[in-house]
Amino acid sequence: MNLQLNDVAVFVRIVELGSLSSVARERNVPVSQITRALARLEKTCQARLLHRNTHGLSLTDEGDDFVLHARRLLDATADLQGTLSARAGGPSGWVRLSVSAVLAQAVIAPSLPSLYQRHPGLHVDIAADDRIVDMARDGIDVAIRSGPLASENLVARPIGELTRSLYAAPSYVERFGVPKNREELARHRLLTNTASPSLNRWASRRDGAEVLARGHTRTDNTAVVVALLLNGVGIARIVDVVALPLVKTGALIPILADEFATAPVPMYAVMLQERHRLPKVRACIEHWADWLSRTR
Repeated sequence: MNLQLNDVAVFVRIVELGSLSSVARERNVPVSQITRALARLEKTCQARLLHRNTHGLSLTDEGDDFVLHARRLLDATADLQGTLSARAGGPSGWVRLSVSAVLAQAVIAPSLPSLYQRHPGLHVDIAADDRIVDMARDGIDVAIRSGPLASENLVARPIGELTRSLYAAPSYVERFGVPKNREELARHRLLTNTASPSLNRWASRRDGAEVLARGHTRTDNTAVVVALLLNGVGIARIVDVVALPLVKTGALIPILADEFATAPVPMYAVMLQERHRLPKVRACIEHWADWLSRTR
């Protein structure tokens, strides 16, 4: 078959996104162009690959078989392109990264100048969001996560560790004072995360007793938690890699550090199995692992 790789890529994205119009928006082209690409591919394959009706799209039996081979073909092509480009002039191309907004600000942003200096051909597209993304559907090359993997189709490489502690701004402390123990803490204005309720369970390192933080102010975004914290709205538990530079400048004060600092949790760079070998992906992960080890 005389397959056009771009048509194959279009078909895979149609399957992942669930509609022709979504692929057209992603590529910033008319829907008619996506329709023609699909028609060319079906003509080349001499088979209908998708059922199209008012209820949406679904794969035919032939389409179900084809998408498996199509992904392998695209992955092999990307692997080959990455290997050749790495040999010619180092890793190059776009790497799409999924990371929480707060880690994007505290870790990724300050690490990029040295990444670009080391690998001038690389570009990073940052999707900053606290939600767990569908890596295939959203076209994510690397996701920075902590905790267990959600799928066997993913590969994870440890790049560092995360710890969390309680902090408050000097303006909050001046107004409300510093809690001396967990009983007093429960009476303070606490900042909580509605997107990840588990982050609101603060266990004591002394005896394992747990404080369920009931938010005086709540948000679904970790970057907003930090902004509220800095503005003296309340006390919050945030990752130390974000907080410690702010402590050094006097913008934050540790609260009950001996009791509520958490044990280290591994931080992972997570990839789809077929993408973790790409030189551009490996180069980014190795850089972030090195950068984190030097900023402890």
